[in-house]
Amino acid sequence: MKAFFYTYVLYSLSDQKFYTGYTKDLKSRFDLHQSGKVKSTKYRRPLVLIYFEACLNQQDATHREKYLKTFHGKMFLRNRLKKWHDHNKSNLN
Repeated sequence: MKAFFYTYVLYSLSDQKFYTGYTKDLKSRFDLHQSGKVKSTKYRRPLVLIYFEACLNQQDATHREKYLKTFHGKMFLRNRLKKWHDHNKSNLN
């Protein structure tokens, strides 16, 4: 089986903002975020993995990451995660 590349979205419990990235190893990358070893999220912990997509190649994953960071990508995520946003956001704080 071919390896996947993952585009993922984290939610920061400290600043209530999203972080979007991509990786080849989702579990290891999330562990790095959680342990404070990723500069961009070090002071935004704790973090919750709220969304991910699997792609068959790195180019598709990076393209998707860039899209999810745009206005339309953020709108897609809010619509896609509507139930999570409505029910869990207030419970996570």
